Amino acid sequence: MKILIIDDEKGIRSIIREYCENSHYEVDEASSGKEALEKIMNNDYDLMVLDIMMPEMDGFTMLKECPKSKKIPTIILSARSEEYDKLSGFDLGIDDYMTKPFSPKELVARIKAVINRTSKKIKESYTYKTLSINIAYHTVKIGDKIINLTPKEFDILVYLVNNKNIAITREQLLSNVWGYDYFGDDRTVDTHIKMLRNNLGIYRDNIQTVRGIGYKYVENEE
Repeated sequence: MKILIIDDEKGIRSIIREYCENSHYEVDEASSGKEALEKIMNNDYDLMVLDIMMPEMDGFTMLKECPKSKKIPTIILSARSEEYDKLSGFDLGIDDYMTKPFSPKELVARIKAVINRTSKKIKESYTYKTLSINIAYHTVKIGDKIINLTPKEFDILVYLVNNKNIAITREQLLSNVWGYDYFGDDRTVDTHIKMLRNNLGIYRDNIQTVRGIGYKYVENEE
């Protein structure tokens, strides 16, 4: 995963780089919105951490001028904490907003959460026998029948399929489906898995319980 850090303060960029690289992310830097746009046009990034107040071109202007074809998941990191600025950022399509001073560990947690929410190993669809998942239309079918899943059930299924044959803990599901800031009982995962299995009918056993860990999705052989 490659991250672009956009901030006119070199010290801030260095701190974020250190923590991101320690979490095994590749990091690139830009000191202004103008420089960031040039890099975005010539590189592929999985996420950008963006300051608002910068010389040459501020963060909001950069977001407006960034082509839709190069849209990148974005976390704004700014000293501006007014509600207006936050709402303006979300109106422009950002994924998260943090204010300075900030905790580098919390920023990395938010980066992981945004990347997990926005990255899809299933690009468009998944098919196994008569089971099919269409990401664009947010539908699941068994044969010609559409299976009515709640948004959370759909996200759980996609996440498990993306990590096929890998045991996923309840904590991982809470972090990656509900988000890093979910506070609640992890038994909610079990409840949603139970409903998901019921809805999957003949494919219910493709979601296996891994004792002491959580769940995994497998393609059962006949």
